[in-house]
Amino acid sequence: MLNFELYNPTNYVFGKGQIEKISTLVPKNAKILLAYGGGSIFKNGIHEQVIKNLQGFDIIEFGGIEPNPRFETLMTAVEIIRKEKITFILAVGGGSVIDGVKFISGATHFEGNPIDILKNRVLFTDLTKVIPFGTVLTLPATGSEMNSGAVVTIEETHEKLVLGGSALFPKFSICDPTVIASLPKRQLENGVVDAFTHVMEQYLTYPHDAILQDRIAESILQTLVEIGPNVVENPTDYKLASNFMWCATMALNGLIQKGVPSDWATHMIGHELTALYEIDHARTLAVIAPSLYKVMFETKKDKLAQYGERIFNVSGNSTEEKAEKAIEKTIEFLHKMGMQTKLSEYTEDYKKSADFIVNRFETRGWKALGEKQNITLQKVKEIVEGSY
Repeated sequence: MLNFELYNPTNYVFGKGQIEKISTLVPKNAKILLAYGGGSIFKNGIHEQVIKNLQGFDIIEFGGIEPNPRFETLMTAVEIIRKEKITFILAVGGGSVIDGVKFISGATHFEGNPIDILKNRVLFTDLTKVIPFGTVLTLPATGSEMNSGAVVTIEETHEKLVLGGSALFPKFSICDPTVIASLPKRQLENGVVDAFTHVMEQYLTYPHDAILQDRIAESILQTLVEIGPNVVENPTDYKLASNFMWCATMALNGLIQKGVPSDWATHMIGHELTALYEIDHARTLAVIAPSLYKVMFETKKDKLAQYGERIFNVSGNSTEEKAEKAIEKTIEFLHKMGMQTKLSEYTEDYKKSADFIVNRFETRGWKALGEKQNITLQKVKEIVEGSY
């Protein structure tokens, strides 16, 4: 196993009716910025529940945080926090709202141009330099409710970039699985596939000595394969909803990444497709992942074979045969989850994407990706073209 440190201070508050605890979790006498997205929390009653359980607190509301939150929108919230002397932020939403709040938290007291937080991948480690925040999760998918990372889009340049640091963990996250009952089918499909791919990025590398880490990752994958299609059709089933929500959190709360190699190239390429074409994040992952497994087959075939045997019970006369079947089974699962797996199924303008992404990566100095740093710019080009 590789050396590692595991730090996760988030108070994870899980289960039915847990929003009722929110007044005991927010610091006393806090002046709160209540941040949310497009207004679905008004339709499903979550806004009403939050306000009811925060009676007596001074609250200023900030709505309109987009899917793939925009730097420009978030800076408006930063100005409100500075002007109103906000002392605590409450993110009520899915990964986009929570990611946006992480940026707001770090940008408020940032010395310099806040766009550099994204351009230079600033890490926030000083708790005195950020605004503390908590979350009420409304859409399981990204794991942002229990990690310290975030992704923000700069609309002006069509870039989707990351930030993070140990100071950007939520103080608490209230995770009530019943909130998924009112979610559109498309969002549920996206959530399952996003969580699934998060695990794959930390698992599908090469065989190593971290046996328990593999088994934990495989248990999340197996659970998502088992419940994924059913939770989309039956989101009011608490057994399905609760296991889905916990899977999405466990997929990216830091645990399964410790002591093992990881490969985030699928996400890095997928982010560019979202920024370029406005394709849902999870759907870009479903487009890129199978192509990446094929292009990097020689590097990943041993782990692909293990994955195929343990997750889909594939068999074969060789490692290569089992690995190929594993890719086929993965594509079948993605299709079952409502995903298209070709870029041409989302846009007619797909042919420019490979060169565009390669140029972006070259400009940023991203010339060696993957667990072995062997995903070169030429491989990136092959992966994107293979997804057409």
